[in-house]
Amino acid sequence: MKKIILTGGGTAGHCLPNMALLPLLRKEGFDISYIGSYAGIERSIAEKNGLPYYGISSGKLRRYFDLKNFSDPFRVLKGFGESVKIMKELKPDLVFSKGGYVAVPVVKAAKKLGIPVVIHESDFTPGLANRLSYSSASKICCSFRKTLEMLPKDKGVFTGTPIRKELLSGNRDRALCFTDLESGKKPFLMIIGGSLGAARVNEVVRSALPELLERFRVIHLCGKGKSDPDFDRFEGYRQYEYIDEELPDLYALSDLVISRAGANAVFELLSLKKPNILIPLPGKSSRGDQILNAASFAEASYSYVLPQEELTKESLIQAADEVYKNRDRYISAMEKAPEQDAALRICNIIKEMV
Repeated sequence: MKKIILTGGGTAGHCLPNMALLPLLRKEGFDISYIGSYAGIERSIAEKNGLPYYGISSGKLRRYFDLKNFSDPFRVLKGFGESVKIMKELKPDLVFSKGGYVAVPVVKAAKKLGIPVVIHESDFTPGLANRLSYSSASKICCSFRKTLEMLPKDKGVFTGTPIRKELLSGNRDRALCFTDLESGKKPFLMIIGGSLGAARVNEVVRSALPELLERFRVIHLCGKGKSDPDFDRFEGYRQYEYIDEELPDLYALSDLVISRAGANAVFELLSLKKPNILIPLPGKSSRGDQILNAASFAEASYSYVLPQEELTKESLIQAADEVYKNRDRYISAMEKAPEQDAALRICNIIKEMV
């Protein structure tokens, strides 16, 4: 039986695309295992999907001064040794890495043992962990065509980002039942701030709520600990701190989505062909990858971008009106997108290499 190890972690974004590959890999008869950190979010996601999980020591890759910068290299070395031991036991035919700091020792261990490695980069510009892994990779898949210019020419492959199949099978009726909102003349607007929420987005959405509710029914995913019971009195408004199993149904119900611009989020919107407004995480709060992701989607006419620095009650309402009015134009552009069938493309690359 063909064997593959999946790795990647630190955030759900470095793990969930791996889960999108599972149905195709299982259909091809792969025996699949997962290597991640001892207690990272990737453990619960992998185990929930029925994968044997192996935890290793890992150290974060920081661009700023921190005392842990002196101890973490030793954690990485320990993780490298643990990865070598695990792979000698499992004898995989290939390692697929979604990136994140936990993946670096895994990829390096695979290289030492002569095991082929395929890497996937979600963002427009490659992250540090993936860049450190280039020399160990046989192929580097990327989500954006222009990212190929930043990759080793003999390794880069444009694929898009794999999306979990269950996201495409949402049901509006189930969502109406879950939210207890009535279907009527007003369209549905969903705001997604990420698992931790987005404080500035939440603040502006709530300030604009009376005007938004004149136009839309509003579903607000505000983040853990970020709900405000004072707003439950508004008719046509529902707020949730976190949504998991019901997310496909809420997507199916939504006519317009406001979201951050993480790579997984934007490609989910593209796959679902949902008219959307992207509010990327500002450069001062990140390495700027969301800004570039959003700019690429705006250039392709898939998205309307509203920078957080320009986010006000008035600009949010104006953006929502404009995108909903021109929704057919956005949907048409997304229907023609070349960034489709990423999971199948990646699976074919894996099969060829094995």
